[in-house]
Parts: sequence; structure tokens; C-alpha cells
Amino acid sequence: MRNTMAADSRANTGGLRPAEPDEARNTPIRREELSVHVDPRGQIAEQFRSLRNSIHAMNPDGASHTLVMTSALRGEGKTVSSLNLALALAELPGMEVLLLDADLHNPSIEGYLGLPRRQGLTEVLGGSLAIGAAIRQTSVQGVSVMGAGALPRNPSELIGSERMRTVLNALRQRFTYVIIDTPQAMTISDASLLGAMADGVLVVVRLGETPRHYVEQTINALEGLGGNVLGTCLTGASEVDTAQGYYTQ
Repeated sequence: MRNTMAADSRANTGGLRPAEPDEARNTPIRREELSVHVDPRGQIAEQFRSLRNSIHAMNPDGASHTLVMTSALRGEGKTVSSLNLALALAELPGMEVLLLDADLHNPSIEGYLGLPRRQGLTEVLGGSLAIGAAIRQTSVQGVSVMGAGALPRNPSELIGSERMRTVLNALRQRFTYVIIDTPQAMTISDASLLGAMADGVLVVVRLGETPRHYVEQTINALEGLGGNVLGTCLTGASEVDTAQGYYTQ
């Protein structure tokens, strides 16, 4: 019986181990896409700071906020935007920012940070892992990460659960901003479910590629379920323009 239970436990976590102490803290961030960190004086980094300033200006009281990042389609740059926005927010004094990978279909936050996949959100939602054990401080001061964990059979059911709402409320108590990376909204409902729980939503749009009607449908769907769409974040411009690179509505 003991061996059977151990096998079931490994199956439930997808073979993933809990995070090791200081594992992420000792791993430098090197991906060139993360411009705010690797090219802090560059124009792309400045555009993310502009986006950060716009978001922060909407929060004059400094209250803790949860922010969903999504897109209409795959490949629009939402994960890279999530990472860069978190890095930009952490530059402000006193900020504690959590990157939450809530894409339980195709998680990638840990990969961009050069980290091995560990138990994370799935295990927290399933009750087998404490919230604190799923959070890792990265090598960047003020930026922590919670990975997706094992890929569950029922991602949308977990994401839409009351337990998810409880977890977000708990994270809001620990962090100034929780940046939530989610799947594309046109084909997967998770972003809409999370948008209804979060304080705000940003829709990432790849300039010149995403059909306008897809963007409009995505925003209407998010707002229809109670999401507070703050605006859009444009990616993929051949030449970043300070007037249109990133903006909120």
C-alpha cells in the first residue's frame, strides 16, 4: 500500500520536485528578450517603463494589484511582456512583484528565467503544496516567481475554482503586484476566468499581425465576464515608437 501511494503522489505532481532554497536566486537572467534586465538603457526597456508608469498611475493609493496578461492568439509576446513588465515594476522603490505562470497548458515563465520546472500553481490549487513553498525569489531584487507546476487534466476547472480566488487573495497580501501570465483568450477560457478575479487585464497584440476583429472579440469576451481591461500592449514593431509602442486606454 505504501508503494502504491508513493507512485500516485509522483503521478499527481508530474514527476516535478518542490523548489530548492535559493535555486532561482542564484540563476542569472540572460535571455535577450528580457530587455529591461539585459539592455536596461535600450528603447524597448524604456517602453516597458512607460507601460509600468501608466499602470502605476492608475493605482495612486499603492494598493496591491493582480494583473492578467493575455492575448487573442498564441505567439503575440504575452509571456515576454509579462516578464519585462514585472522587471520594470520591480525597479520602483519598495516593490515586491510576483510572476505567476497560470498557463497550465503551455507554461514558459521558468524557461525564460533559465529555471528548471518545479511544483507550483497546480500543486497549490490541488492542496498538496503550500503557497510559500511554490514561490521562488529570482536573482533580480523584488521579483519572485511561481511556476505552473505539473500540467493537470482539468486546467480550466482549477483556474476557475474558488481555491484560485483564495490563492490570488493570499498573493495580494504578500506582493505589491502579481503579474499573471495566461493562455491565449480566443481558444482557451482561462484568461477570462482569471480576468474576472483579477484587478485588471492587459491584452498583448502583435502589431500588423493580429486581426483587429480578434482583438475586439477578445476584449469583449474578457469584459463580458467581468474583466477590467486596462488597455493593450503592442509588440513586434520593427521600430519602437515612443508614441505607440505600448499604451493603456
